Amino acid sequence: MNVTVIGGGNIGTYFAVEFARKGHEVIVYSSKPGKFSTVLQMHGEEDTVVAEGEIVCSTNDLKKAVCNTELILITLPAFMLTEIAQKLYPLVPSGISIGVIPGTGGVEFCFSDFKKKNITIFGLQRVPAVARLVQYGKIVKVQGKRERLHLASIPNQNKYQIAEMISDIFEMPCECLDNYLCVTLTPSNPILHTTRLFSLFEDYQEGKVYPTVPLFYEQWDDASSEILFLCDEELQHICKCLTKLDLHEVLSLKEHYGCNTVSEMTKKMQSIKSLQGLKTPMIECKNGYIPDFESRYFTADFPCGLAIIKQIADMAEVKVPGITKVLGWYEEKVPNHHKFLQLSKFGIRDLEDLYNIY
Repeated sequence: MNVTVIGGGNIGTYFAVEFARKGHEVIVYSSKPGKFSTVLQMHGEEDTVVAEGEIVCSTNDLKKAVCNTELILITLPAFMLTEIAQKLYPLVPSGISIGVIPGTGGVEFCFSDFKKKNITIFGLQRVPAVARLVQYGKIVKVQGKRERLHLASIPNQNKYQIAEMISDIFEMPCECLDNYLCVTLTPSNPILHTTRLFSLFEDYQEGKVYPTVPLFYEQWDDASSEILFLCDEELQHICKCLTKLDLHEVLSLKEHYGCNTVSEMTKKMQSIKSLQGLKTPMIECKNGYIPDFESRYFTADFPCGLAIIKQIADMAEVKVPGITKVLGWYEEKVPNHHKFLQLSKFGIRDLEDLYNIY
């Protein structure tokens, strides 16, 4: 196929390698095309080359990137989805497929008009592995590969063919979810990142400086696990109240990680090998460090992740004090914070509107 990867970061480079090495014609759309090599390398856990993929080119011309495409893979942060959808709509051919990786962030709302062009939208609950750039446009390190993937699409019936393709590319089972809301409500980054940041910086005030940069996972603490458990449980309650959809595949983080207590979750977060070494998003300033509010942990996971969950809770008349507290903290503490993705702008004002999408 002719495949376009939009975004040249960690996941974009990883996907470009995997599709190119399987013989697909890959174009990478990047803001820095001059930094891309035509041959991309994928390194494994021991920093050795495990795969190479030769791409056609990298470009910052969106029309050139998608004019002949059959498949688009979008790996941009969630707060950019509305903008890229608006740019893509007049450019893309009818009948293609567009995947957003991962699939949270309001994908089905931002791309709702694409059904008029007979375009399939799909997303994964989680990425196939942890990917980190070693050298932009050249080398990506991939570790912690999952045992299986989970995918949903709109229209719903097209998911089987796409899941078969994804399974072939990544050489792992890809199972189909009942509906796309099972992707949107996945408590990965929208719960995991937001609760951890809340715990770390709950006491932040303008002018406060922190002496060190904590490791995001290896120095995870019980306070982070406690607020994570609360928000995770509230999300499960939301799922139970959306009775017209089967949402049993939205696994709680307790079940996903196999942890039933706060201390077990803390130890689990500290021990995941593929996540070790990841620093909390902070920037250096005089006398120390302050939170990096321009990190996608802030700019995507709060306004386009947790905020969507909160709006759905409101529609279902479900009380979510933990989620409300974390979102309120974001609005109060984060200067110039990104506005929440408003579902009402996409015609979603009540549960019936929501159900009709899926």
